[in-house]
Amino acid sequence: MASLEVELFGIRFENPLILASGIDDKMPEQWIRAHEEGAGGVVTKSIGIEPRKGYDNPTIVELPCGLINAMGLPNPGGKGFLEMVEGYKFDFPVIVSIFGGTPEEFAFLAEKLSGVADAFELNLSCPHAKGYGMEIGQNPEKVYEVVKAVKDATDKPVIAKLTPNTDDITKLGLAAERAGADGVSAINTLKAIAIDIYARRPILSNKVGGYSGPGVKPLALRAVYDLARALDIPVIGIGGITTWEDAVEFLLAGASALQIGTAVSLRGWKVFREISEGIERYLEEEGFSSVKDIVGLALE
Repeated sequence: MASLEVELFGIRFENPLILASGIDDKMPEQWIRAHEEGAGGVVTKSIGIEPRKGYDNPTIVELPCGLINAMGLPNPGGKGFLEMVEGYKFDFPVIVSIFGGTPEEFAFLAEKLSGVADAFELNLSCPHAKGYGMEIGQNPEKVYEVVKAVKDATDKPVIAKLTPNTDDITKLGLAAERAGADGVSAINTLKAIAIDIYARRPILSNKVGGYSGPGVKPLALRAVYDLARALDIPVIGIGGITTWEDAVEFLLAGASALQIGTAVSLRGWKVFREISEGIERYLEEEGFSSVKDIVGLALE
């Protein structure tokens, strides 16, 4: 049997598949469900300092090759999040996604939530929330400042989630690495819009949203490939991973682990099991003893 186990930043994952921050990860019950269905770990919904209601419906548009969503970062706030997870014991890694408008806000959250998080993912890339995410994350200096502030505030591993809405994603990755990030994850969604031709206006209440799913896969794969060649820290691949073949491509392109989000919405929780079994079969048929053996083989 080929081993699917991976170790990242000193954390053991039973396989490289992680539930992505996004639509299906608001509650602890969903994290537990993801793990029961075969995910090696989870990333929570992005948490800010204050509760946010998010945008009015409609917040999601389904397209032939994915979804556009503009949820508006709805979350219970730092205090509400701690109340929500009270009493739960998780036997799998929980990566807490956090967002803020300044390096100080990110650092404050990291300090407050360190007791719950096995690691932090910094949302530097949400494409539709004014003053947050991508508006900070497109600037390498700001990426550096946020990562450095969080690294100073917590001893937990820190992962910078990078935006594809930029001319060169490696500049952002290198800034995060220079600031001490333990890893990067890429990509977040692409800025997108859908229009109702009869109402003659954008469908989403926020007009603009983030595009995810199979349609973004080649772009995400290229970003992971570029980052893996440029950085010395691990890259977590995200973007349209729907089948085991997709997963293997990302691993070969240099991803040390993979996040799956939209595929859960489109195909159900079974995708984790299907993908991990497919990776295992591939490794055995191709003569590899561990998933680690194929990471980055396409870079050589």
